[in-house]
Amino acid sequence: MIRSMTGYGRAEAILSGRKFVVEMKSVNHRYLEISLRLPGVLLSLDTEIKKRIGEQFSRGRIEATVRVESDGITENNGRLTLNLPLARNYHALLCQLKEELRLEEEISLAMLTGFRDVFVPTESFQDPTVLWEGLAKLLDEAMRTLAEMRAREGESLQRDLTQRLSLIACFLEAIAGRSPQVVCEYQRRLGDRIRELTGDLVIDESRLLQEVAIMAEKSDITEEIVRFRSHIEQFTDLLTVGDGAGRKIDFLIQEMGREVNTIGAKSGDAEISRNVIEIKSELAKLREQVQNIE
Repeated sequence: MIRSMTGYGRAEAILSGRKFVVEMKSVNHRYLEISLRLPGVLLSLDTEIKKRIGEQFSRGRIEATVRVESDGITENNGRLTLNLPLARNYHALLCQLKEELRLEEEISLAMLTGFRDVFVPTESFQDPTVLWEGLAKLLDEAMRTLAEMRAREGESLQRDLTQRLSLIACFLEAIAGRSPQVVCEYQRRLGDRIRELTGDLVIDESRLLQEVAIMAEKSDITEEIVRFRSHIEQFTDLLTVGDGAGRKIDFLIQEMGREVNTIGAKSGDAEISRNVIEIKSELAKLREQVQNIE
């Protein structure tokens, strides 16, 4: 089953006396891009969290936010402690910025205390590795709800894509059925035109057949139709396989576009041209929908 890249997931739990909330939302993206917003006490877990998310998703821009909310007791206590490792990190970055930009202004206490999470509630100042076990489960729960929503969106996408693919197949078979008639009609029109121009003169039937054969060879679209049918079969298979199908389907749509362009260029028949236009229209809609497949 295919999955959409659009979705939302949320989970919350009490860890070490404080409420942790994980929210995740994802949108279309060519590759996997993970954006994290973490409280200062969890910054050291940035790489570990991204790795865990990357194990579950292959495409899409995923924005994940972890919030730490105080319970009533902690808020009323109002006791704070200094997050010294974070303050040192802020100071080091300020020193680097000052050196890079050759700034003369001194780094002051007021600057450092103005940054987020330099002072934190005493109860929240814990070793991130202690919190990781519970936080990992919370992250998994948020990813599960996100994946479920992406799967539901994927089901809707699959129904729409299947319907449009069936329409394209119908238009293609109409072209395949019309193709032999085009040659016969060309032969008839050519013969009528020659008789109109030559009057009662005897027509060289072998020469007429030769011209028809040349035209038939130039306008033959059998190979394009066979390849197009193969692309439709592969497309259908990918819709059932699901995992990582987005890029492959996008490639197939490009190939379908090339085949139908060749069919349109080879055939000068009005009815075939109408079906070619219909196929191109449906391919454009497919292409737009496929951009949201993981």
